[in-house]
Amino acid sequence: MRAVTLTGQRLEVADLPVPQPGAGQLLLKVERCGICGSDLHCRLHADELADSLELCGYPRYVRSHERVVLGHEILGEVVDHGPWGRRTLKPGTRVVAVPLVRRGRQVDGVGLSAHALGGFAEYVVVQEALTLPVPSGLPAHLAALTEPMAVAWHAVTRGEVTRKDVAIVLGCGPVGLAVVAVLKSRGVGTVIASDPSAGRRALATKCGADIVVDPAVTSPWESATGHGFMSTMPDEYNAGIDALEGMARLPVPWWTAWRALDRLGATRPRRPVVFECVGTPGMIDGILAAAPLHSRIVVVGVCMGPDTMRPSLAVNKELDLRFAVGYTPLEFRDTLHALAGGTLDVSHLVTGRVGLDGVASAFTALTDPEVHAKILIDPSLDTDLILAG
Repeated sequence: MRAVTLTGQRLEVADLPVPQPGAGQLLLKVERCGICGSDLHCRLHADELADSLELCGYPRYVRSHERVVLGHEILGEVVDHGPWGRRTLKPGTRVVAVPLVRRGRQVDGVGLSAHALGGFAEYVVVQEALTLPVPSGLPAHLAALTEPMAVAWHAVTRGEVTRKDVAIVLGCGPVGLAVVAVLKSRGVGTVIASDPSAGRRALATKCGADIVVDPAVTSPWESATGHGFMSTMPDEYNAGIDALEGMARLPVPWWTAWRALDRLGATRPRRPVVFECVGTPGMIDGILAAAPLHSRIVVVGVCMGPDTMRPSLAVNKELDLRFAVGYTPLEFRDTLHALAGGTLDVSHLVTGRVGLDGVASAFTALTDPEVHAKILIDPSLDTDLILAG
């Protein structure tokens, strides 16, 4: 089969044997495979990522000296089954899959390990238990977005965002745009999106963002004023003193009144939910410095190198800092059906389509935020040109 291999930073098309599905696995003919930010990072920062994942107990992430076939955002057609499978997905079924494969008890990330070839190829092996049929009528370019949209679905879930919350999305690359779309699909009333790229800001508007700002011109934090957030510690101290002075006029002790208000949730401070979707050094510390008191911060962007932050900012503001990666199988399934049902509209995110011969040029094109958001690989295309999405 034809596949795009990565060794060091070199991408090239090669002829490889068609992989064979093992126990409980499926062989898919790849229909589409998205190029993810993780693929771009892997090309330039494989060893740094591998070092981090080794500390997490996974020593098989791709190293720069290894030859790997990238690609984990996969839509394909079932071709064959490995032994001892359920065989409920018949040949010809269009499917998407959580990109993990297991041999024995060893689990590898599809397209992110030299031990699990990815979807930048004509064929790929996936785990049958992690594979879902694509609902009838869902176009290929949307079905192929299931995996990256599931990442955003999980991040929003991690943020515990309600319809009444104000969400601030910093960075409108593919991940940030996906977060905006998921937030709006869940009915969040106010979504503020910030990015220096005019092209990405335009896409954020199409994804449903209520307020879109250029951070070089307007602070996203200023755009969130008027929602009762406290910006300074004296603001909170004054609010506490005002409350006590008001309760002193009540016919019950102030602590009795305070406990009653606690039970009603009236003393819970208002705060935005912030999604950091940039992943560059200094972003987290900048958010800690600028965010209102009690903000909940969900870090979705992956910073490749070491970073520093001032914990005293988070402590004194009582900020809630969370990190998000991946998704659960249920979130993956729910994302697929939200796409199929039309409640999650991200059709405008796909800005390009390319054959295997054009993958290297697509990697280059994706470095320009004004031109592309998501490029899908279509192995059936016999061209090295990037076609419109």
